[in-house]
Amino acid sequence: MANPTRVIGLRETDQSAPTDLADDLRRQVRGEVRFDRGSRALYATDGSNYRQVPIGVVIPRDVDDVVAAVEVCRQHGAPILSRGGGTSLAGQCCNVAVVVDMSKYVNRVLSIDARRRIARVEPGVVLDTLQRAAEPDDLIFGPDPAAHNRCCGMAGSLVSKRIISRCRCRPANWSVGVHSSTAPGRAAR
Repeated sequence: MANPTRVIGLRETDQSAPTDLADDLRRQVRGEVRFDRGSRALYATDGSNYRQVPIGVVIPRDVDDVVAAVEVCRQHGAPILSRGGGTSLAGQCCNVAVVVDMSKYVNRVLSIDARRRIARVEPGVVLDTLQRAAEPDDLIFGPDPAAHNRCCGMAGSLVSKRIISRCRCRPANWSVGVHSSTAPGRAAR
């Protein structure tokens, strides 16, 4: 019979429970680190019928926190899952992983260059926030999902290759570049 305290997703050598992982995350991340049952239950679902209880949840204060969380999770062999508003209809927002929720703090429109028609945003920005910021320059971001007033996680839209109804386009077609964090916890472009 399987060990009921074993956390699926962590290497066998890291089965000292996610306590060490949580402690290390709390030391390295300035944002919120939640490994309690209630928080994990809240992040176990999205807009779909799927349910996967995560190992824990990190709510980073900024991009540096995201990079730190990726590095700590790599050291522990813990998978990570970037999450925005949890509006996914196919289960992409829930998994047995450390969920990194970008929606609370890492959610700003950083700049809009109307001449070049480029917006710089953080991964947790809500689509309507971007649309409001672009409106004075008569610009819009092409994708128009039904959850526009609550969907965030531009990165999720990019990697899921969603085809959006009104413009029949993919957000990746509208993207000039993406900043990300590599497995060793280094920022990459």
